[in-house]
Amino acid sequence: MQLRTLHRTSAVVLSIYVLLHIGNHLTSLYSVKLHITVMDAMRLVYRQPVVEAILLVCASFQIGSGLWLALRNRKHRIGAVAWLQATSGMYVAFFLLVHVTAVLSGRWVLQLDTNFFFAAAGLHVQPYQWFFAPYYFMAVVAVFAHIACAAYWHLLASSQARAKSVLVIALSVGVLLSALITFSLAGMITSFTVPAEYKATYGAN
Repeated sequence: MQLRTLHRTSAVVLSIYVLLHIGNHLTSLYSVKLHITVMDAMRLVYRQPVVEAILLVCASFQIGSGLWLALRNRKHRIGAVAWLQATSGMYVAFFLLVHVTAVLSGRWVLQLDTNFFFAAAGLHVQPYQWFFAPYYFMAVVAVFAHIACAAYWHLLASSQARAKSVLVIALSVGVLLSALITFSLAGMITSFTVPAEYKATYGAN
């Protein structure tokens, strides 16, 4: 089986989790309490040792294979969609590497519950919001862009107009959801207080 086929297969598995995770974050638009309730229910599945191992393997494989494919084909890449696919894929790889490492370190080293407050803390301590706001915003946009590009190539042979429409709609949805999630984490939609133990990871009292 070719590397690209394995990359796509792994992406399908990981995308199911990622899209559910994004959906979970959208519940914070109503309340942080609802977000944590939904997260706790989802954890009963994705924190099962076998399921978590599969997700970690898929994430690791996506990072390695995605970067390899992006760099290997860079000299033969033509067109905006091809570059968008490569660029968004590289950002997804960067985000997975940083985010998964941070979450595992938070759980195993810092002994923290890596919940909504763990994700939001960086947006509530100066000057870290200048990193975390674009970091989270671009992550969701990159996920939707990468999926949209894959759909574009799949639909292109049958209908160029449909392929373009799906690409534009998916990108627009990605930007909208990303903005909502980032604003929510920043406390701009529903107010909340980040517990001191989470802020302490950034040196705040």
